[in-house]
Amino acid sequence: MAGHREIVLREISPEVLVADVPLLTLTSDHIEHLKVRASKNPRRRIRLCAHRNLNDAVHEMLIVMTQECYIRPHKHLGKGESFHIVEGALDVVGFDEVGNVTTVLPLGDYGSGQSFYYRSDELGYHTVIIRSAFVVIHETTRGPFRAADNIVAPWSPDEKDPVAVGEFLARLGRMIEKQTDGASGIPA
Repeated sequence: MAGHREIVLREISPEVLVADVPLLTLTSDHIEHLKVRASKNPRRRIRLCAHRNLNDAVHEMLIVMTQECYIRPHKHLGKGESFHIVEGALDVVGFDEVGNVTTVLPLGDYGSGQSFYYRSDELGYHTVIIRSAFVVIHETTRGPFRAADNIVAPWSPDEKDPVAVGEFLARLGRMIEKQTDGASGIPA
């Protein structure tokens, strides 16, 4: 294929790949490959890091998640983030310190007519609810990555407890319905 570059991927884990190239271009074939990998991962997600190491000042990632992916509510200490929806749809859900829904931001790809980009300096506790079979997002945040900068919400269930996660997501769906007067579009 003309203009198609083979990219070299270094696997950090089954969920994290790093593009070891000085010039990165991606095609729809790359996205399809990432979707297959996300579908096979137990946590139903994968990220392709365009930055080359954890200490880089800017972290850019292409993240693919399936609708079954649970992102535990969390917050980032002293870091903002931005999402550009490449494909699919999701809701960014913000919470107060005790777990009440404060913000619901429906996002979809450019062709959806919805907002396709969001940026927040510090949203506080937040999660995403995927509203399409897959969502592909371009996320940018400030580095370096330190696990201690990501704080999980103590009132949210650990992903290793699927029963608690299911109950939490059902409650969250009801809270979002109440917050948005049923306009969310979150799947049941």
